[in-house]
Amino acid sequence: MAVPKKRTSHSRSKMRRSINDRLTPVQVSYCPECGEPKLPHHACVSCGKYKAQQVIKVEEYTAK
Repeated sequence: MAVPKKRTSHSRSKMRRSINDRLTPVQVSYCPECGEPKLPHHACVSCGKYKAQQVIKVEEYTAK
């Protein structure tokens, strides 16, 4: 069985693992009801709908 001759440093192991974090950017889809950007498989924050059903009660924001 192969055994490493020297210990891998924290810096070297974290640099090797960091490549996987950079490869996949955040996916963005658009709400079919209002057209706002949202995360896939999540309810829309602006209109509160998911698959054409109202799942979140959204209140209107009024600026003072």
